[in-house]
Amino acid sequence: MSGWYRLVDPLLARLDAETAHRLAIGALRAGLVPADRSGDAPVLAATVWGRPFPNPIGLAAGFDKNAEAPDAMLRAGFGFVEVGTVTPRPQAGNPRPRLFRLAPDHAVINRMGFPGEGLDAVLRRLKARARVGLLGINVGANKDSADRAADYAACVTAVVPWADYLVCNVSSPNTPGLRDLQGRVELLHLLRGAMDARGSRTDVPLLVKVAPDLSPGDIEDVVDAALEAGIDGMIVGNTTVSRPSALRSPRRTESGGLSGAPLMELSTNVLRTAARAVRGRMTLVGCGGVASGADAYAKIRAGAALVQLYTSLVFEGPGLVRRIKSELAELLRRDGFSSVSQAVGADL
Repeated sequence: MSGWYRLVDPLLARLDAETAHRLAIGALRAGLVPADRSGDAPVLAATVWGRPFPNPIGLAAGFDKNAEAPDAMLRAGFGFVEVGTVTPRPQAGNPRPRLFRLAPDHAVINRMGFPGEGLDAVLRRLKARARVGLLGINVGANKDSADRAADYAACVTAVVPWADYLVCNVSSPNTPGLRDLQGRVELLHLLRGAMDARGSRTDVPLLVKVAPDLSPGDIEDVVDAALEAGIDGMIVGNTTVSRPSALRSPRRTESGGLSGAPLMELSTNVLRTAARAVRGRMTLVGCGGVASGADAYAKIRAGAALVQLYTSLVFEGPGLVRRIKSELAELLRRDGFSSVSQAVGADL
């Protein structure tokens, strides 16, 4: 934890978690968060989907739902930033309180329900920003939508000109029925519609984000549907509805998706299973529980070409990104790798 964040964190921890998050977004928009000017070690450079990534550490969707501060997070040292989840129409999400810090567990439970300003507001910001850095856009469906596949397609069509990659989020546990879209038939229909909506922009990779709660059989079905649809990658995974017995926080019984340190082992195991099913035929992104260079390295060795994090920032602050990159570079060099790509799937 950086010195300045050590001073701020106790104050944020006294606030409602969602209020603290809004203050963090405001600080980023105001330029109050220091930039990482250290530069990235050459060993961290990666080429994925034909795009050069300065490092493989990305910011997961959920932190910046409305694309308010992607450039500030890129300046903080992330190799790429993913905004969203963006829905076609604005929606309030679930009733508050809906975001809970589990400090003893370095975890968070959320039942947000895709709150956001909607597609039009996000588009205004995307059109106004300079195309600097790598930006992913995560899209979803409105809670009351009569045709969820059409919602994904509408968002893809609208945002593809401003995206470096796109993600269809079908794995949030906080929108009723959304995870049902991970079934083979439903997912294939949705992904084919999204591919059609992408149109001629085949240079913009399309991914699907899946849950860490899938069984090995479910993973096989998801992989089969993804490959048949011809998409470019998969993010494994989202939050979990499971509750490890080791959780200590009194907030552990809150409903919603659990993220943070307790998710690391589960999400990495599911990632490894997905990598074995994919067999190099699409790109995998590892997400869930990353709080150190060793965690990122474990995801990469399990098959991830890129890694994302979010919850660990709540407890460590943006200075965490620099530490993770430094630790990861040292681990790669220790094991004789001259690039991230050489280490992808090393444990398979």
